[in-house]
Amino acid sequence: MLYFSRWKTVAIWLVVLIGVVVSIPNLLSRETIDALPDWMPKRTMVLGLDLQGGSHILLQVNQQDLIDDRLEATRDTIRTALRDARIGYSGLSGTGRSVQVRIRDSAQFDAARTALQPLTAPISSSLFAATTVAELAMDEPEPGLFRFTLTDEGVTYRTSSAVQQSVEVIGRRVNELGTTEPIIQRQGTDRVLVQVPGLEDPQRLKDILGQTAKLTFQMVDQSMPVREALNGRPPAGSTVLYSTDDPPVPYLIENRVIVAGENLTDAQPSLDQTNNQWTVSFRFDNQGATRFGQATQQNVGRLFAIILDNQVVSAPQIREPILGGQGQISGNFNAQSASDLAVLLRAGALPADLTIVEERTVGASLGEDSIAAGEIASAVAALLVVICMLVVYGTLGIIANIALIANVGLIIGALTLLGATLTLPGIAGIVLTMGMAVDSNVIIFERVREERRAGRSLVQSFDSGFQRALATVVDANMTTFMVAAILFYMGTGPVRGFAVTLGIGILTTVFTAFTLTRWLVAFWVRRQRPKEFPKGLVHYLPLDPRVPFMKWRNVGFALSGLISLGVVVLVLTTPFNLGIDFRGGSLIEIQAKDQTSDAGDVRARLNELNVGEVQVQEFGDDGALIVRVGTQEGGDNAEQTVITKVQDELGGDYDFRRVEVVGPTVSGELAWSGTIGVILSMIGLMIYVWFRFEWQFSVGAIISTIHDVIVIVGVYLAFGLEFNLSSIAAILTVVGYSINDTVVIYDRIREMLRRYKKMPLDEVINIALNQTLSRTILTGLTVLLALFALYFFGGEVISSFVFAIIVGVFVGTYSSLFIAGPMLILFKLRPDIFDNADAAKGDVPISAQPSKG
Repeated sequence: MLYFSRWKTVAIWLVVLIGVVVSIPNLLSRETIDALPDWMPKRTMVLGLDLQGGSHILLQVNQQDLIDDRLEATRDTIRTALRDARIGYSGLSGTGRSVQVRIRDSAQFDAARTALQPLTAPISSSLFAATTVAELAMDEPEPGLFRFTLTDEGVTYRTSSAVQQSVEVIGRRVNELGTTEPIIQRQGTDRVLVQVPGLEDPQRLKDILGQTAKLTFQMVDQSMPVREALNGRPPAGSTVLYSTDDPPVPYLIENRVIVAGENLTDAQPSLDQTNNQWTVSFRFDNQGATRFGQATQQNVGRLFAIILDNQVVSAPQIREPILGGQGQISGNFNAQSASDLAVLLRAGALPADLTIVEERTVGASLGEDSIAAGEIASAVAALLVVICMLVVYGTLGIIANIALIANVGLIIGALTLLGATLTLPGIAGIVLTMGMAVDSNVIIFERVREERRAGRSLVQSFDSGFQRALATVVDANMTTFMVAAILFYMGTGPVRGFAVTLGIGILTTVFTAFTLTRWLVAFWVRRQRPKEFPKGLVHYLPLDPRVPFMKWRNVGFALSGLISLGVVVLVLTTPFNLGIDFRGGSLIEIQAKDQTSDAGDVRARLNELNVGEVQVQEFGDDGALIVRVGTQEGGDNAEQTVITKVQDELGGDYDFRRVEVVGPTVSGELAWSGTIGVILSMIGLMIYVWFRFEWQFSVGAIISTIHDVIVIVGVYLAFGLEFNLSSIAAILTVVGYSINDTVVIYDRIREMLRRYKKMPLDEVINIALNQTLSRTILTGLTVLLALFALYFFGGEVISSFVFAIIVGVFVGTYSSLFIAGPMLILFKLRPDIFDNADAAKGDVPISAQPSKG
């Protein structure tokens, strides 16, 4: 195990070198990076919105709009088809997803059936590969009554097409704003995700995204006064629409569209020199120019309306034919509103209304503060872990620290190469990895120390220690990796960033532990030829501790039972402090412009807005406040109205550093996905432990892990901490750590059972717990050092997240010692079950293995 061929040595250091070189640009300024030679890597990690500011907006296509439009088109098609076939009809109407029509003359039933048959013809769909989709199904409830119903496949097809078209239109709109590297992508079946980093005006982005921008040119119906139409009934084929003025002016508009926005080829803001007013100049394509020219030629002297999203922008009089295919839209525009309208018209109309169901916006100043806090926390954590390893292991601590530095370089290099987004919880993931990465070295070094104590030479001890620690390290890290994978699957945004860094960190940890660390140890042994295991603080601990854990197991069971019962009482009597992720609503972080905030004044001002439940509390320093507004009864659109009201009320005195809005639609989904994530992690871990050990180990591990989850939930209830998606991530992280700790102990118990088949089970478990006690203490210590650095220096945003993990480390360590191990006694684990397992796998009990050397 300590021999390395030349090609292995080269491969190991080449991988480390590539990782470190690729990660270096992340430590340099942009000017320095630009000055680097062309052959040097210059790519840096993509910073998340919480680190560089920007907006995350989740939009949902209004499916009912698509259904209504399709039914309206179906009615028009039926009307045209029957008129062309000269077939009399009546009762053309629609309800729900259906349109029906009655044929008057029974002699024309067959002709009507033939004329309407094309409506049910299937259409090709790329959504279903080479298959086709029938949008409408026709049936005849009674002779002469034809009913057309939208199929589920048709609605799905229309929704998918609308989402795809919306992605393209939104992409053109956002790119027109001049933002850098926006992300616009489909999410799920009916949603579009928009992420725009570095955006300084998120409200403008929402305004741009919120308009359908359906532009039409229609004639004004002047056959009767509009007031008469309002008081009575508008003429057939005309509708009353209102202008964008304040107060709005009603117009009677003919339904017939002369030209639509699809015929526009360009639109630009312009300043009319005659009246110094901003307008929007437009140009039609050939078809649009011809139709517009004909319409204006035939209607000189009449009014025509320019309509945007069913509102009349302007209604000028046609003084002369407009034949050039160009024109102007005038209205109450300023420079920005004219520019925004031109952007919308150039990008094209959305196929349906889009509702903002989730919004998370971070100001640039808060992002800079988060980066600074993350850098300080990372530096302090790294320093504490390095010092700890030096004190505990001396020379081997130096080797472990070199491997740790390489490990961090590989993590950053991998994130850079993959183009992964680094978030503030992602930084927490790197810091946590630094603490947990030491665990692999601790397992190996402690195993080497045991082999040396058993009488083997130092070289043999290192060789055997690495060999026997391999399975333990892989098993322990695999369980944590499974949790990271589940976090990535069910998480969003920052939580997913935490999962990515944690997962990559686990892979690089295993790599460095069994390649780089082993190579460094082999190099040190060959060069220094040491005779004894390096001294460190560990020698001040008992080399063979004899803590009577099994004597205290009943006390541990009783204590855990009482705590669990207390948590159950808390759950029944104390409501969770649910964050907006799970209950919906708005969270706004504001900072006083004069650095002096007044929570009472803010609360009073917002209560006057009649926006429901309002909570205001101080947050950090420098006049920062957190404002929480409860979910609105009016749905997702009402949530956005609240944000506008709050910004109008407080914008003069406060800067808005962070805005998070979660509508009722998304909050329910997030709560469900969080619950599913915890359940899936439990099931997955139980199956893995069962596969690697036996069912008794699997059930014991899950029971101890459920105990840890119960205690963490109790902490959230007892301290009134906000329970949100980050809380689910914290619980899953604790689950991963606890299982990691348990698997290491179980691996030693299994080894002891194979070696001492006649020894009572409680004594075997006690020996295993004592033999792994040094590793348990040292790993917990390094992880806690990293977490405390995060808690005190990482900033307020992640403090509650880190606090839960800190508590979880203590609880996970306790459950591994006093619950997971003793559970095997309750399940009457028998040593002889490993005889069958060893025979099936071809394993040889350790006691029978020949010594090496």
